[in-house]
Amino acid sequence: MFTLIFLFWLLNIPLLLADFIYPRCFWKMKQNEDKNRNQGTGCTFMIHAEQQPVEKEYFSHILNIPTHAENHKNVLALVFSIYEINRNPDFLPNMSVRFTVSKYNCYWESELMGLIQLSLQNHDILPNYMCKELTRCTMALTRLNWVTTVKLNTILNNFISQQFFQITYGPFHPVLSDHEKFPYLYQMASDHTSLALALVSFIIHFSWNWVGLAISDNDQGIQFLSYLRREMEKNTVCFAFVNMIPMSMNLYLSRAEVYYNQIMTSSTNVVIIYGDTDSTLAVSFRMWESLGIQRLWITTSQWDVSPSMKDFTFGNEYGTFAFGQHHSEISGFKHFVQTLNSVKCPDEYLVKLEWMQFNCEVSASKCKTLMNCSSNHSLEWLMVHTFDMAFIEGSYDIYNAVYAFAHALHQIAFQKFDLPKDNGKEHNYSCKKLYSFLRKTQFTNPVGDRVNMNRRNKLQEEYDIFYIWNFPQGLGLRVKIGMFSPYFPNGQQVHLSEDMIAWAKGSTQMPTSVCSAECGPGSRKFRMDGMAACCFHCKPCPENEISNETNVDYCVQCLEDQYANTEQNHCIRKAVVFLSYEEPLGVALSLISLFFSAFTIVVLGVIVKHHSTPVVKANNRTLTYILLISLIFCFFCPLLFIGHPNAATCILQQITFGVVFTVSVSTVLAKTITVVLAFKITASQRMMKYFLVSGAINYIIPVCILIQVIVCAVWLGASPPSVDIDAHSEHGQIIIVCHKGSVNAFYCVLGYLATLAIGNFTLAFFSRNLPGAFNEAKSITFSMLVFCSVWVTFIPVYHSTKGRVMVAVEIFSILASSAGMLGCIFVPKCYTILFRSDQNSLEMIRAKSSSHAHIS
Repeated sequence: MFTLIFLFWLLNIPLLLADFIYPRCFWKMKQNEDKNRNQGTGCTFMIHAEQQPVEKEYFSHILNIPTHAENHKNVLALVFSIYEINRNPDFLPNMSVRFTVSKYNCYWESELMGLIQLSLQNHDILPNYMCKELTRCTMALTRLNWVTTVKLNTILNNFISQQFFQITYGPFHPVLSDHEKFPYLYQMASDHTSLALALVSFIIHFSWNWVGLAISDNDQGIQFLSYLRREMEKNTVCFAFVNMIPMSMNLYLSRAEVYYNQIMTSSTNVVIIYGDTDSTLAVSFRMWESLGIQRLWITTSQWDVSPSMKDFTFGNEYGTFAFGQHHSEISGFKHFVQTLNSVKCPDEYLVKLEWMQFNCEVSASKCKTLMNCSSNHSLEWLMVHTFDMAFIEGSYDIYNAVYAFAHALHQIAFQKFDLPKDNGKEHNYSCKKLYSFLRKTQFTNPVGDRVNMNRRNKLQEEYDIFYIWNFPQGLGLRVKIGMFSPYFPNGQQVHLSEDMIAWAKGSTQMPTSVCSAECGPGSRKFRMDGMAACCFHCKPCPENEISNETNVDYCVQCLEDQYANTEQNHCIRKAVVFLSYEEPLGVALSLISLFFSAFTIVVLGVIVKHHSTPVVKANNRTLTYILLISLIFCFFCPLLFIGHPNAATCILQQITFGVVFTVSVSTVLAKTITVVLAFKITASQRMMKYFLVSGAINYIIPVCILIQVIVCAVWLGASPPSVDIDAHSEHGQIIIVCHKGSVNAFYCVLGYLATLAIGNFTLAFFSRNLPGAFNEAKSITFSMLVFCSVWVTFIPVYHSTKGRVMVAVEIFSILASSAGMLGCIFVPKCYTILFRSDQNSLEMIRAKSSSHAHIS
């Protein structure tokens, strides 16, 4: 408190205002104003029917009843409804509806209860109502605190032989809805289940999800809290705080600062106010507004913003929105009030009643004029122009209650009952029947609204939405800006006029009220333990997941053939990648393959052309032809590895590679064995000589091929090669390669080729120094050395690469090993044939043979 006073002193604000903001001041001011204005919480009316006419002058005395403006509105609404009923010739023939009201009927509740007790002691049951007059069934129409209502109901039913039934036109209270405890009490007000939905729909309309709530700490407030919480949970709207204001003034004063600090420290810009207007909640609301708390207030239409509440405010740029029961316009009401007493009811009097609703929808030109109206001329302008005199909620409930009473009376008048002869019992029986009819009656009132008194089948309420405009001279006009209807589809139940909001508020821009900033596309909501459902942190989507909307709970995984873009808000189709003929690597490898194939064909042509020369004849021409043809296929083999893989090419790649290389290496092995046998056979080794001469060596090739074919067949039977789609190794790419199937089978093929190559290398190495003019042992040794070196290097490099590079490594190994055999074995031969023809003759062979023999 000291800090607050110091702040006001620092800002040069009078200390009087600093004292004024203390909640006890507001309570005292409220009590003084209520006392000065003779304010009660509502009047009590006694309504009955008589078989005699009622003239209009019967109603004129009500203007002399001293009561506060809101109660005066209720009295006028009652009078107007009775006047309409009595002048309707088709309604209640030979009967008239009457009412009883006096200055005592609008007393404070405590004074009213004291008066009732005094009346009971004096045998005067109700003010202005004598026991001897209780010869008819009477409806008590009240608006009292629920505690007082219970006491009054007890008195009416226990002390007056059930000649009364009671209808309340005040706020709905759950305690009074117990039909067993209060069989003759009916509440006209709705239980506000639709109001909770209306408020949440209104909140969602402006994309808010973080609101505060201040309610009275009583059964009514707790029930509304349960309704509101249920609707908010359905629509992911959360409470920033819930201030349950105690009904006890002493308890409230001890906590008032806590409630104030809770609103000031909260991040919400929207606060809902719900409760009784004559409670400590009203004191809080008045203090919060007077302190200039910049919040957008949402409340019900019963919370009239009276001029006195605006005397010391600092101004609220957000304003107040109010929800009121929807009903059609009541024609003829203003004219009726004025004709009661034209002297006492001029336009100035009606304006000062503060109940008029300015309907800009039917008078847009008037609205524009009023915007430019100065405060000095505003009242004069109002008096000149015609306004719609709109019923407030209590007045409209009175209007419908009187019509419900009349409809029930109309029905019972045309019923025939077997009534007992005892006059008292007959009367009680009729009163029960009347109340029973009233609770079940359904009708359409004169303004066209459907009224259903059966609470089980009661229609859901529709609400008008108002903006409380602090009109010049503190009139606080309610400007209708839209409505809520539960009968429209979800998401379309709130209809607001942007033009009306802009006119009344000055702008269509609304404050934001969210717990957390929006999580944009590419991120998701992340909640910590204990956080409200509307509060969250934003976290980027995981790898390869996206979100293209705001405030999503989960990111969506991209499909296998897609990947997330950098912003992670869109999935992009992955590029299908394989070693193709269009890319440089594929073109280079295919050209190399074709070049060596062509070169091998040229070499084969040279050998065939010079097939009769000693160089060709000395090394088994048949094996030479087979080796060259197999090498041509070896060079063509890489072409199967280039292009889009499919099941057939994947199988052909490995089988062709294994079989063709087996032919080449086994042919080289046959040539090596031929050299060894040619120089190692002696005269006594006839069997070996026969083996060499007969051509049995040529059977080595098919035997070796057969073994490799068996290995490949087992491979195909166990786990054949297949297409492998790798969508994870490279970002944004789907790599298509051929999977080996059984890796063990693949290494068995390589192992078998390695065995043949090592055998070749061993035999050739030990035969390299054998005599002979054209001994191929040295050439074969070097070719097998290159072959083994290439494939030994291939294994670790192959396992360290992926995708296209892995395929390129295998192709390179095939080309390198094939080129090694071609170069080491046939390039020297072609060189001798083409460029050293002098060495490719019988004389040279004999000369070399003689020199070798002499050396030996």
